[in-house]
Amino acid sequence: MKRNVSITKIMTPEVQTVHVGQKLSEVKATMMAGKFHHVPVVSGKKLLGILSATDLLKATYQVDTDERQVDAVLDHTISIEHLMQKYPVTLRQNQTVRDAVAIFAEGMFHGLPVIDDDENLVGMVTTTDVIRYMLEQY
Repeated sequence: MKRNVSITKIMTPEVQTVHVGQKLSEVKATMMAGKFHHVPVVSGKKLLGILSATDLLKATYQVDTDERQVDAVLDHTISIEHLMQKYPVTLRQNQTVRDAVAIFAEGMFHGLPVIDDDENLVGMVTTTDVIRYMLEQY
C-alpha cells in the first residue's frame, strides 16, 4: 500500500454546505436529498462548524408529531449555530490518508472537513472514501 498519499486524492472537493442563517428544515431536506450524513457550516468559504444527521436527530427526538410540525419546531426553536459542532476536528489539505485513518480509527467521526491554511473549506473526506481507496489498493 502506498504511504503518504495526500488526503486531496480521496476527498470530495465539491461539498454541499450550509450557512448559519438557514433554517434547519432546509438543512434536513438538503441532507436527505443528497443522502449524506454531514454538512459543513460555512461563512463564505470559512469553515464555522459541522452539522451531522445525528445532531438533527437529537434535536427532533422529543417531537412526536408529523414531519411538517417537526420542521416548524426545528425552524422556530433551534438555530444551526446552536446545534452545529463548533471547532470540528479537521484535516489540512497537506495531510495524508493515513492521518484520516488515524482519526477515524478512534471511532468518534465518520466525516472530516478538509481545510486550507486560511481555514477555508476545500473538501470533505468520509470513512467511505477511505474504504474505497483501500479497496483500490487490493
